[in-house]
Amino acid sequence: MKFNIKKAFTLAGTVTMAAFTLAACSTASTSSQAKGTSATGNTIKIGVNMELSGAAAGYGDQQKKGIQLAVAEINKAGGIKVDGKKKKIQLVIRDNKTSTSTAASIAAQLTTKDKVVATIGPATTSDGTAAIPNQTKAAVPMISPSATDPNFTLTKSGATQDFVFRTIYSNTYQASAAAKFITNDLHGKKVIVLADNSSDYGTGLAKAFKQAFTGSIVSTAYFQEGDKDFNSLLTSIKSKNFDAIYVPGYYTEVGAIIKQARQMGITAPIVGTDGMADAKLVSIAGKQNATNIFYTTSFSAANTSDKKVAQFIRDYKAKYKQTAPTFAALSYDSVYMIKAAIESQNSTNSVKIKNGLAKLTDFKGVTGTMTVNKKHNVDKSAFIEQLTNGTVSKTYTVK
Repeated sequence: MKFNIKKAFTLAGTVTMAAFTLAACSTASTSSQAKGTSATGNTIKIGVNMELSGAAAGYGDQQKKGIQLAVAEINKAGGIKVDGKKKKIQLVIRDNKTSTSTAASIAAQLTTKDKVVATIGPATTSDGTAAIPNQTKAAVPMISPSATDPNFTLTKSGATQDFVFRTIYSNTYQASAAAKFITNDLHGKKVIVLADNSSDYGTGLAKAFKQAFTGSIVSTAYFQEGDKDFNSLLTSIKSKNFDAIYVPGYYTEVGAIIKQARQMGITAPIVGTDGMADAKLVSIAGKQNATNIFYTTSFSAANTSDKKVAQFIRDYKAKYKQTAPTFAALSYDSVYMIKAAIESQNSTNSVKIKNGLAKLTDFKGVTGTMTVNKKHNVDKSAFIEQLTNGTVSKTYTVK
């Protein structure tokens, strides 16, 4: 799974076929004149274009569960209110197999044959980017719960993709949140950056963090996906004067870095990203080493003081017999965002739903209170979880 999971959320650059680029640019100017698709009868069709097999299937399965839970809740309550009547949601779920070509063809099928009025997914930036031209051509909005590349919602020229939205914050926002947290909560003034330079994810986050951090970057060092021995790298920084280490990477390598750093006697806070938000991080690092560890995340199951979050956690566990993961929470919110857009516009027309999504303000979800900005990103707080002896001991909110 590592081939795509480690890069999937930031691989917009891998989809460079001229047809995709031209389609995205050519449809942007005509989308405002498109009629789109409207629901018929007593149901509203919402498409799901998701990675349910292939390298990113683990993420896709989590997101499908979040979507199905939200739809079950909405339908149980009668549905979505339009023109004084409630219409129930009908999901049309299709597996894009973690393939850009399949994601593109499914986008066409969902919008033209299945006649959905909105689509959730794909999960990954690369598959999502491949789906954009067909979604735009059909004038049907799509929300990716987890595509994090900063350019995902933008055309090649930098204009906003009219029919593209996301629920997760971008990598740029995530890095900025980490910089604020180190400065304001950890009172760190000097930071060492250790980044995975084998993926756009690691290099992009490192660059964004260094631009946002107001303190001093003592040094920057890089590692590669698959590296296991970090002793030489850690030895080179051990004697330096620093307050924290920022490590934008994934749990496999970061877990090993934590273990080896602690065994070497490096006790400084290690701050990372949502790529660390996996139980395997602690199993690799060892519970005794996973203390004074922090990472940014879009959702925290430990945030039970929020009644909405607490209810979601209870309902998810009751339905699936497991703790709600971040990606399920993001896709759950995606469904409710579409519901809010439909009801605000009092219409099931896909163009009007797009307009409703673009105007969404102070939407209260389980991943935070969100406002969609002009680039179709969501402005919301970031969460940072703290690990103590391998367990989440505290959750911080960074605005």
